[in-house]
Amino acid sequence: MRRQKYLTISAMIAYLAYIGMIIPLSTDLYLPALPEMGKYFSASEFLVGLTLTIFFFTFGISMIVFGPLSDKYGRRLILIFGAALFTASSLACALSPSIYFLLAGRFFQAVGSGAVITVATALIKDCFRGKLMRKILAITQALGVIAPMVAPLVGGILLTFTDWRGSFYLLTALGAINLFVAFLFCETLPEHKRYRGGILNSLTLLTEVARRKYFIAVLIMFALLSKPYMAYLSASSFIYVEHFALTAQEYSYFFAVNSAASIAGPILYLKLKNRLTNVEMLRLSFFVAAVSGILVSSVGNMSALIFLLSFLPFTMIGAVVRPFSMEILLLEAKENVGTAASVINFVPTLFGSLGMMLGTLPWGNFIDGLGLIMLTATTLSIVLWILIKLGKFGRARQNASDLT
Repeated sequence: MRRQKYLTISAMIAYLAYIGMIIPLSTDLYLPALPEMGKYFSASEFLVGLTLTIFFFTFGISMIVFGPLSDKYGRRLILIFGAALFTASSLACALSPSIYFLLAGRFFQAVGSGAVITVATALIKDCFRGKLMRKILAITQALGVIAPMVAPLVGGILLTFTDWRGSFYLLTALGAINLFVAFLFCETLPEHKRYRGGILNSLTLLTEVARRKYFIAVLIMFALLSKPYMAYLSASSFIYVEHFALTAQEYSYFFAVNSAASIAGPILYLKLKNRLTNVEMLRLSFFVAAVSGILVSSVGNMSALIFLLSFLPFTMIGAVVRPFSMEILLLEAKENVGTAASVINFVPTLFGSLGMMLGTLPWGNFIDGLGLIMLTATTLSIVLWILIKLGKFGRARQNASDLT
C-alpha cells in the first residue's frame, strides 16, 4: 500500500469498505418511507418515485465526469468535494420544505456520491496490489450487496421512532464521518502522473479509455454476464407474489435466501481465484450462468422453491463475477486510473438500468422473460469472449488481466 500518514492499512481498508456501504444506502434507506413522503408533500407517486430515478441517473453521469477530474486534480480534492456535497445535500433533503426541494437535494446527493465512489475505486488500484487488492475488492463488493439488503430494514426501524426525515439525517451523519476521514487521507496520485491539460480537455480522457478496445470489450462482457440479476430484482415481487401467490412476508424470506447467496459470492471468489486461472474462472462463470438460465426457463414455473433453487446459481456466480471483473479491469488500467474507474462503474450501472427495465416488460410470464434475459445475456457474453480470444479487440496489456 502507498503510505498514508494518518491511516493504517486496516483503517484504509475499513474506509473503502465504508464508502462501498454508504452509497447503496443512499438509494434504499428511505424506501419504506416513500408512502409517508407522498402524504407529507401531497405529491403523486410519480414525483416521489422520481427521487429514486433522478438519483440513479445522476449518479451514473457523475461517475463519468469525476473520473477524469480525479486524474487532473488528484484523488483527495475530489474525494473531499464529493463527501462534502453528499453530506450537505443529505441535510438539505432532511430539511426539504417541498418535494421539488427534495428532488434538488437528491440530484446533488447523487453528484457527490458519483465523485466518492469513483475515487474509491481508483484508490483500490492506487494503494493495493496482489492478494490484498483481491481481498479488498471482495469486501467492498460484499458490502455493496449487504447494504441494499439491510437498508430497507433499517429504514423501517427508523420509522418506528421518527418520520421520513430520519433516513436523511442518518445519511448526513454517515456523510460527515466520510468527510472527516477524507480530510485525513493523503494524496495517492503524484503530480507527475496527473493530466496536464485544461478542465474540459480532461474529459477527453474518456475518449482515450473508450479507444482501448480490449478494455471496453472485457467490460461489456462482464456487464452482460452479471446484470440479469437486476432484471430479477425488478421482477422478483411479481414472480413470487403474483405468479406463486406468496404473501409479502413469504416473499421476503425467499428474497433474503437469494440475497444471502450474493454475500457468499465474494468469499467464493477468493477461494476460486487461488485455484483457477482467469480463463478457468471465466469458463466456470459461463457454465453456471447458462445452466441456471436453462433451469429457470425449463422448470422455474413449477414452484417458488424450484424457481429459487434454479436462480440461486446465477446469483452466486454473479457475485463472484463482480470482484473478478473489477480486478481484471483495474489491472488493465495502467494510466488515467480515475477515468478508467469511472467507466468501470458507469457501464455496469447502465446495463443494470437496462436489466431492470427488461425485467418488468409486459411478459406473458415473468419467469419465462427472466430466463430469456439470462440466456440471451450469457450467450452474448460468450460470443464477445470468443471474439476477444480471436484477437478482434487487441490483447491484454499485462498477463494478470489476460482472459485468452
